[in-house]
Amino acid sequence: LTGAQDGSVRMFEWTRPQQLVCFQQAGNARVTRMYFNSQGNKCGVADGEGFLSIWQVNQTTSNPKPYQSWQCHSKTTSDFAFITSSSLVATSGQSNDNRNVCLWDTLVSSGNSLIHAFTCHDHGATVLQYAPKHQLLISGGRKGYICIFDIRQRQILYTFQAHESAVKALALDPSEDYFVTGSAE
Repeated sequence: LTGAQDGSVRMFEWTRPQQLVCFQQAGNARVTRMYFNSQGNKCGVADGEGFLSIWQVNQTTSNPKPYQSWQCHSKTTSDFAFITSSSLVATSGQSNDNRNVCLWDTLVSSGNSLIHAFTCHDHGATVLQYAPKHQLLISGGRKGYICIFDIRQRQILYTFQAHESAVKALALDPSEDYFVTGSAE
């Protein structure tokens, strides 16, 4: 799956030089993040205008429409994570009201899909990592802060400053004992 500054999103197969599907044509907001769900049957695309769109991967048409698309953040959606069986999605980004990490239910109408919004990360959240064993979300922000959220209780457990500049990357070890942060500096 590839995404570009021009907003185009294309899917390729290893053995074929041409695209299988064009999910999104050029002319849209820049792509900020893309993932497949753990089952491999859905893909999500976040963009610079705050939207998250989700497609079924097994499309037979050459230019399919997303089955779900909604504006998650008022300025930008920088990252997201499929939670559990993909019916729950977490997003990070920047919103005017500082609700910069959100939980969404994809099984209800887009007008009612916001489950919880965390007010955190002044100037926006840049990255997000889901820890399924512990049911935790870890987010990094533009000011170098890390927030750890308990999804079950829908509360912030910890906040600390890890860097002097924006957190650009988060990685979690498979046993979920450690996580690593990377910053703009």
